[in-house]
Amino acid sequence: MTDILVYVPNSGKHAAEVLTLGRTLGDVSAIAFDDAAAALAGEYGAAKVYRVDAAGIDDYFVDPKATVLTDLARSAAPDFFLLPSTDEGKALAARVAVALDNGLLTDVSGLEADGTATQDAFAGATVVKSKSTKGFTLATVKTGSTEPAPAPGAPAVEAVAATVAEADQRVRVTERVDEPAGDRPGLAEARVVVSGGRGVGSAEDFALIERVADALGGAVGASRAATDAGYYPHKFQVGQTGTTVSPQLYVAAGISGAIQHRAGMQTSRVIVAVNKDADAPIFGMADYGVVGDLFQVLPQALEAIEKRK
Repeated sequence: MTDILVYVPNSGKHAAEVLTLGRTLGDVSAIAFDDAAAALAGEYGAAKVYRVDAAGIDDYFVDPKATVLTDLARSAAPDFFLLPSTDEGKALAARVAVALDNGLLTDVSGLEADGTATQDAFAGATVVKSKSTKGFTLATVKTGSTEPAPAPGAPAVEAVAATVAEADQRVRVTERVDEPAGDRPGLAEARVVVSGGRGVGSAEDFALIERVADALGGAVGASRAATDAGYYPHKFQVGQTGTTVSPQLYVAAGISGAIQHRAGMQTSRVIVAVNKDADAPIFGMADYGVVGDLFQVLPQALEAIEKRK
């Protein structure tokens, strides 16, 4: 049976997706640094959990975790080692690849049993097939690649004691600030995302985007043009240089569909576009398109939504 090693950073949807993908390839052994991550691994079918206890490991940048992951990968000798394609996941994977002189595939959206990966290149303009030619298949998995499917079990748990070596203490974390969660779901994990672009026109008018999102129980997103114009905070930017989303429903209002934006939402299950420019590129990928003024279209949509509640 193929051996799959998965790094589980937290209890998020992205980690559940990676565990689900891993199960399609073989027996999953998960690496968890806290109880929430270990519980998630058990919920999504891990046969084994390496429960790492390393005092002070979160006081530093990713180097101490990378050392732990490298040691476990070396001893476990997996066929695949999968990590979420987040900033942390890619930083960890890069360090593991260098330490083990191993190949690395990033932002994969699919994996086959022989290690062949599907990747979106050039901001999603091209789909390529890639395969590591050195070592095992080490890959970071793009969010939205797999629909998470629970498979609750009772995995074997192996306690792993680790220390933070002096060589891994080069960058210390001096402060962490937790952003208020608010009443809306997180952008990366929301099943519905309603995004506004330059066509919204102002920060004040983004209230309409928020109203639609709230009516649908979704999250609010924005294009880079909208965030650069100051219409909405940058942390809500969807796109290649922002957050990658893959909801069941993505509503793009006043967004032309620049390639960097499409790269961050093209895996959405259903895409609805509202734009007064009939030639806007976003219509080329939309499942449903409405050519019209969003300030006339969205209020009508809100009225219809409210009637169905």
